Amino acid sequence: PPYTQRGDRAVAMACTPLLVVVFLFTVSPFVPTDGQQPPNIFLVLVDDWGWANVGYHRHPSTREVDTPNIDRLCKEAGIELDNFYAHAVCGPSRASLMSGRFTIHVSVDNGDVTMNNPDNTLDGYAGIPPPMTGIGEKLQKAGYVTHQVGKWDAGMVIPEQIPVSKGFNSSYGFFHHGGDYYTYKTSHCPNLNITGKQIRDFWDTDQPANVNINEETYVEILYRERMEDIIHNHDSSQPLFLYYSPHLVHTPLQVPEEYVNQFLFIEDEDRRIYAAMTKLLDVNIGAVELALKTAGLWDNTLMVMASDNGGPIYAGGGANNYPLRGGKRSNFQGGIRVNAFASGGYLPEEVRGTKKTGLMALCDLYTTFCSLANVPSFDTRAYQAGLPPVDGLDMSGYLLDSSSSADSPRHEVYIGQHIKDGVNQTTGIGSGIIFDQWKYIQGEVLYPVWTGPRFPNLTGEPVLPNMPGHDCTQIGCLFNIQHDPEEYHDLASLPGFVNILYEMQEKWNDMMSTMYLPDRGTADTDRACNVGLHYYGGFYGPFRESGGFR
Repeated sequence: PPYTQRGDRAVAMACTPLLVVVFLFTVSPFVPTDGQQPPNIFLVLVDDWGWANVGYHRHPSTREVDTPNIDRLCKEAGIELDNFYAHAVCGPSRASLMSGRFTIHVSVDNGDVTMNNPDNTLDGYAGIPPPMTGIGEKLQKAGYVTHQVGKWDAGMVIPEQIPVSKGFNSSYGFFHHGGDYYTYKTSHCPNLNITGKQIRDFWDTDQPANVNINEETYVEILYRERMEDIIHNHDSSQPLFLYYSPHLVHTPLQVPEEYVNQFLFIEDEDRRIYAAMTKLLDVNIGAVELALKTAGLWDNTLMVMASDNGGPIYAGGGANNYPLRGGKRSNFQGGIRVNAFASGGYLPEEVRGTKKTGLMALCDLYTTFCSLANVPSFDTRAYQAGLPPVDGLDMSGYLLDSSSSADSPRHEVYIGQHIKDGVNQTTGIGSGIIFDQWKYIQGEVLYPVWTGPRFPNLTGEPVLPNMPGHDCTQIGCLFNIQHDPEEYHDLASLPGFVNILYEMQEKWNDMMSTMYLPDRGTADTDRACNVGLHYYGGFYGPFRESGGFR
């Protein structure tokens, strides 16, 4: 390898293990045991999607939100999942989804993806610990052909953490929280930026993506084309798992002008661009649906679409969670109760066009997909390493059974606290627990505000990142989110709710006693950037040697 400065063997070998990984996950054609092939799965995890930034949540409708494909897939061809929960920020939600655990049992750290601890080779990395089995790995064992397109943000320090090692036959996207939609550059290399050099974050399976960096094609167009190619070339004798995790609608607020021009009537620039980005998201979803139908795959496809957290309502975010309280980075409902629905031809006719109000969480999709694929969700490898077990519950019966007795098996949702770069953010997100209709929060919770139907706007004050939070640090805050979904009424100090408060405090204490907080070390951006610059030709990639730090 060309980069061996300072005798750094780890850097010199950084990419070598990837050549091995590709062969480890070659799968045999699926042979169904009961004559029926399991469903294709099209999983979409949107980035920073506001509750009010989808048409099916706008009553009355507004031309500011133009999502006809998504609205139809949810309200006519699907099941609206009205009580679906994620973490309040993106990285932990993605780790939860891919590992089947609540964030407190996999990662609540939304810090730099280059974090690592040389003294902890078991789980001393940002993202998913290598011994935890990813949902892609589970589905590969069931004979699925698996592909990931878009944002990963679930670990990239060593080769065992990237998508191809977590069960994806191919991947096409980026590792960090975000980046430029046109140049694919990030701002995570400040020492290199001084000399005018930035690293691009775009990876294709086991190497930097082969993209024309001079054309600067909008990245979501490349993602759409990749998904269409995957579907067109798919062998229908094997089930397909396509995981699309768009960069949309995360900052920076960037979108082709042709989409912005459709929303010139919106005065506020952030709201205008965010609306245009949401429109492009809807176009991409429609294009993939069409590709699946053209390939004859849709009738046996289960589609699940959700957001990784609520929309950002702070200055520059552009989103709106009306009528919910709060937004991204907050454990109020606007930050963790997210847009979600299931759709696809695999759903029985009688459940289409319905709404399910039972509790669900991102981690439940792991176990549900395992059930549909007829593979056990138990994570033997993690168990042998002494890591937390899978939390997800099987929701297949809840989704596919139209009878009134098909209640959600979930009664509790663990609300993770906020760790950033290994530092506990005691003021910001806090932590909490939901049990049926009761929600208990501890900590100083950010963005204790309610936005209007048109937000952000030119007349209102922007919600600033450093605005005072709501104080739930003493006895905590208690809400009945069934009767008060907007969280106007904190019941914690009312005499009539003492017993409920005590029970929720006990549940919260029990939850916190299971908190998984390995020492993940510190950010190592200089090393990651130097490896990217000198070894990967100016692209991010794994920068530590597989299995250790020799």
